Amino acid sequence: MTTTYPFSAIVGMDGLRLALLLNAVSPAVGGVLVRGEKGTAKSTAVRAIAALLPEVDVVAGCRFSCDPAAPDPSCPDGPHEAGTGEARPARMVELPVGASEDRLVGALDIERALSDGVKAFEPGLLADAHRGVLYVDEVNLLHDHLIDLLLDAAAMGASYVEREGVSVRHAARFLLVGTMNPEEGELRPQLLDRFGLTVEVAASRDTEERVEVVRRRLAYDEHPEGFAARWAADEEALRERIAAARALLPRVALGDRALRQIAAVCAGFEVDGMRADIVTARTATALAAWAGRTDVRTEDVRGAALLSLPHRRRRAPFDAPGLDENKLDEILRQFEEDDPEPDPDPGPEDGPGGSGPDDAGDPEGGPREGTGDGAREQAPPAEPEPSVPDQRTGEHETADRETDSAPADQDGGADEADGGAGGAGGERAAVGAAEPFRTRRLDVPGLGEGAAGRRSRARSAHGRTTGARRPRGTLSALHLSATVRAAAPHQLARGRRGPGLLVRRDDLREAVREGREGNLVLFVVDASGSMAARKRMSAIKGAVLSLLLDAYQRRDKVGLITFRGADAELALPPTSSVDTAAARLERLPTGGRTPLAAGLLKAREVLRVERLRDPARRPLLVVVTDGRATEARRSGGPTPVERAGRAARMLAGDGVASVVVDCESGPVRLGLAGALARELRGTPVTLDELRADSVTALVRDVRTVSNPRRAA
Repeated sequence: MTTTYPFSAIVGMDGLRLALLLNAVSPAVGGVLVRGEKGTAKSTAVRAIAALLPEVDVVAGCRFSCDPAAPDPSCPDGPHEAGTGEARPARMVELPVGASEDRLVGALDIERALSDGVKAFEPGLLADAHRGVLYVDEVNLLHDHLIDLLLDAAAMGASYVEREGVSVRHAARFLLVGTMNPEEGELRPQLLDRFGLTVEVAASRDTEERVEVVRRRLAYDEHPEGFAARWAADEEALRERIAAARALLPRVALGDRALRQIAAVCAGFEVDGMRADIVTARTATALAAWAGRTDVRTEDVRGAALLSLPHRRRRAPFDAPGLDENKLDEILRQFEEDDPEPDPDPGPEDGPGGSGPDDAGDPEGGPREGTGDGAREQAPPAEPEPSVPDQRTGEHETADRETDSAPADQDGGADEADGGAGGAGGERAAVGAAEPFRTRRLDVPGLGEGAAGRRSRARSAHGRTTGARRPRGTLSALHLSATVRAAAPHQLARGRRGPGLLVRRDDLREAVREGREGNLVLFVVDASGSMAARKRMSAIKGAVLSLLLDAYQRRDKVGLITFRGADAELALPPTSSVDTAAARLERLPTGGRTPLAAGLLKAREVLRVERLRDPARRPLLVVVTDGRATEARRSGGPTPVERAGRAARMLAGDGVASVVVDCESGPVRLGLAGALARELRGTPVTLDELRADSVTALVRDVRTVSNPRRAA
């Protein structure tokens, strides 16, 4: 058995250690979500806390870890009589990202059901984790339906299984810990709310602390047992302190004053619902018990708010979680008159602001930080909302009209108009984006088999059942009626004369389900002079930001290519972090010529590489342009428009689904973006039609439904 890295040997990470310890003291807090960059010991800390949990008494032979002192009356293995049981360590169960629903909640034992004719229930990971720790690494990559089941069980303390003729309810109370890297995508706000606490972790920038981390890790890797033995006394002291805090917890008094503080803080930060108040109250009580006190004080409320509110405050989708500590202190300052005098010289065991959970001894002499300070530092102040640019007609309006009405010179005659004030090599100041809006759903036609998401139709392990097939490998989801139909014609040949059905393995059929997949949405944005008028560029950025928000909600990967001047640039390689794409978009410079062909060819190369990396993820190309193409032309060579058309036909030949967002404006419309859409065999959409609630989009949808021939 692998020796676990000692919890008390972890250097720094005070906010993370405190959040885990508070959940160990009071599992009712509701778990913790750990957000941070890769390589910050998130998984190490979670595995280490599981080793500190006290042993649990369980009913002998019960697969659902029932407490012998108070057995679950609904236990599927019950009923059990109260009495003595057997002690075992608290389990730590890991939920893989690719786990199935059957593996999580349990399912009917198919082999016993078919061979013995009994409804036997096979427990899942939720049953294994009861009275222990359930750890989900990369929880933001977990399928949404699994997250819903997981968090519902964590909130109710029980798992309900209704499937394949099985109706089971069993207890499922566990310490839920999820870790995630925000660069790989965010959780939906309603799912974030189901985690009790959240902490932000990052590698230390202090040289001495980093040296100590490396020193301890190398010592552990060289001799794990010896390293653990050196920290055994600290681990035992920490284990005893957790047990003492658990015993003290029922006697901690949460007075009216503390409740008013909690209510004022939650109202001040405009959190939705009442779960924030409840979790903050439970966390403040656990903080007091951890400090060895029976009363909840202002510092407990403050520490609890810093852990329980950052992920619940109202914020824009691309804003990082955080809490304004100045505002928090201002709210709490209203209650200072009633605050009791703090202890003049608290000892190391008197509170989270003391020497921390692992200060029982430090043979390595590593740097330490107060646990309370770590909680205070774990959430950065909230960033201000991005300013919305002035939408009034600015000084570039005349130039914009001239540019829009000027004919597109295929030989580059419009270069001066395109360059405008910026010129071929100049840059305009970055223009902010207009307010985002809800866009029409743009999807990839056909049926895919990519990663689960919400954009395009796909064959999936989860979703509505559309048919049945022979199992490919292990049977995943039994299609009962198809199995019966496959076995029925062979009953006489198999010697079956009486009631019942003789089923063989060849008769088994698994369900074919159809759900939705997330796609790779690759944006190709024209940032040239012809698009750079301040008012119009603001609207275009707002449209792209709206599409990014849509991609965020539908769990897509996104990439961003911009073209201007002489070439195209991959501003953002395909990633799940759409907030990074939004940040790049805000800083996007504009001006210069329009190398449309270069942008399309760059997109083709990026899609070729991504197809090799992830063949199942289908791309959706979104070209945002007015269709103009102005660049230097070689003598006797094709015109810029001809080169763009050739690049578009190459993408169409690759079978890439595409949408062209036509940004042309002004009294004279050349229809170049529409011509580009035809070359791409894609869909042209104007900025107005992009809005899901626009009249034009509504009329188009009605005509498409009423005239299938038009849709074809």
